[in-house]
Amino acid sequence: METHPNTPAHPGGPAVAPPGDLAIWFFILAELLAFGVFFAAYAFGRAHNVELFNEMQLTLNRPAGALNTVLLITASWCVARGVEAVSRARPATGARWLAGGILCGGGFLIVKGFEYAAKFGAGINLSTNTFYMFYLSLTFFHFMHVILGMVILIVLWWQTRQGTYGPANMNGIESGAAYWHMVDLVWIVLFPLVYVMR
Repeated sequence: METHPNTPAHPGGPAVAPPGDLAIWFFILAELLAFGVFFAAYAFGRAHNVELFNEMQLTLNRPAGALNTVLLITASWCVARGVEAVSRARPATGARWLAGGILCGGGFLIVKGFEYAAKFGAGINLSTNTFYMFYLSLTFFHFMHVILGMVILIVLWWQTRQGTYGPANMNGIESGAAYWHMVDLVWIVLFPLVYVMR
C-alpha cells in the first residue's frame, strides 16, 4: 500500500510536523501568550468591575462584531482553500482563493474602522473608563495583527500568481496561512469575551 510522504506508516510512527516553518510556530505561540496575558488581565479587571463592564458592553456594536467574526472565519476558509489548491498544483485557483481571503480581511478592517470612528466621535478614549481601556487596547492590538496578516496574504497572493509555490514548495504559503489562522482564532476568543459574555 502506498503512503503519503508526510503520513506515518503505522500508528507508532513518527509524528507529523506542523505545516510551514518551525520558526513561525514559535512566533505564533509567543503571540498567543501575549494575547493570553491580555485576556487574563481583562478577566481580572472585569471581576473587579462587573457592573461597569456589563453596562459598557451594551454600548458596543455587537452586529458589527458578529459581522467581523463572519468575515474573519470566511477569510480563513478562503486561505485554507487557497493552500489546498496550491498543494494540488493549481496556483491560479489558489491565488483567487487568497484574493477572497484578502477581501474579507479588508472588510474586517473597514468595519472595525467605522466602530473606532463612532467611539472616538463620541469622545471615548483609553482614559474613559477601565472597560474602554481594555476594549480599545485589546481590539487595536488585534487590529494591528490583522494588518500584518493582510500584508502577508498580499505577498502570498502575488507570489502564488508568479508560480513561486507548488506541491514541492509549500513552506512559505503554509507559514503565512498559519499566521492568518492565528489572527482568526484570537478574534473568535476576543469577540465573545469582550462583546457578549456577561
